[in-house]
Amino acid sequence: MNKEEKHDLVLALTEQIKEYGNFYITDTADLTVAKVNSIRRQCFENEITMQVAKNSLIKKAMEAAGGEFDAIYDVLKGSSSILFSKSATAPAKLIKKLRKTGDKPLLKAAYIDSAIFIGDNQLDTLTKLKSKEQLIGEIIGLLQSPAKNVVSALQSGGSIIAGVVKTLQERG
Repeated sequence: MNKEEKHDLVLALTEQIKEYGNFYITDTADLTVAKVNSIRRQCFENEITMQVAKNSLIKKAMEAAGGEFDAIYDVLKGSSSILFSKSATAPAKLIKKLRKTGDKPLLKAAYIDSAIFIGDNQLDTLTKLKSKEQLIGEIIGLLQSPAKNVVSALQSGGSIIAGVVKTLQERG
């Protein structure tokens, strides 16, 4: 790979880091070509973009993207693949599914909406993350709940209040 090709790859990785906002760095060393092609096919089916690149180029792309990636730099050793997805959990679920048939790919690090997860032991946590839309929906539901309770209490208590007012009026 010449200098111009490396530069183009760094630019492409930088754009993907900025565009997706979520990426996973995995260890795919010692996998056969057939296994890597199978992983690529499954990534495509799950709307995940997989890119194999040198660690130095991945680091340059992260630096160019301008985020806080310092903690990730330490795991950029050995063979690395980077997985991009709009969904924060899709790559984690795919990695977990792939691990049922072998011991690779291993999760080195993940960057999810400015949160950094380091190490393969974070895989279960990442599969259980809720999407931004799910969290917003839950918050809206929680905010609407008290208002619904007040409205229903006022509606059901309306006849009781009217009865109390009528009784007070008759006494008064």
